[in-house]
Amino acid sequence: MQELSVIGLILHASLPVQLVMAGLVVLSLLSWGIIFNKLAVLRRARLATQSFEQQFWSGIDLNRLYEDTRQHHRSAGVEKLFQAGFAEFIKLRRQGGVDNSEQLDGARRAMRAAAQRELDALDHHNSFLATVGSVSPYIGLFGTVWGIMHAFIGLGNAGQATLATVAPGIAEALIATAIGLFAAIPAVVAYNRFAADVDRLAGRFDSFMEEFSNILQRLAAR
Repeated sequence: MQELSVIGLILHASLPVQLVMAGLVVLSLLSWGIIFNKLAVLRRARLATQSFEQQFWSGIDLNRLYEDTRQHHRSAGVEKLFQAGFAEFIKLRRQGGVDNSEQLDGARRAMRAAAQRELDALDHHNSFLATVGSVSPYIGLFGTVWGIMHAFIGLGNAGQATLATVAPGIAEALIATAIGLFAAIPAVVAYNRFAADVDRLAGRFDSFMEEFSNILQRLAAR
């Protein structure tokens, strides 16, 4: 009788079930790597946005603030929107012959493009987490069905069905489902958390673009 432990059951599982388990473990490891990376990226974006907004609304001169932000090699959050919008605004003002509305429209387009690039970067790999969360249980279920089928074929060939002979095959098959859930649950939780964080940052980006556009409109009218 084979050893009734998780490791023993995995080692004695049929090759297809072992391959399913190995694939799920790889998906789980990739998911956790993405989760830890995105936690750091989103945290940096939130802190950068909060820090820049405090500086922006402190009354600092916008030209000075722009020059200061250009020194940052890893700017993030609304800082990138400010850089893109103010740079386009200055460029259009210096060209001459561009009316105020065109200056403002150009700055808004630049900020929208910068916001979209920033949101795309923040949302990167979220689709992978969603895929792992939705597919992993079915992959695990496939391993379970295959394992149970293999166990019953073995019982049919043996000609004698007892609990001692049935239990190991059923248990090793169910481990595949357990691993599938282990891979899926963190991925789903992380996906929902990150999607909500990105949506909140998108809202802050929209608010900043509107407020900064009002400031640029006043500057253009001078």
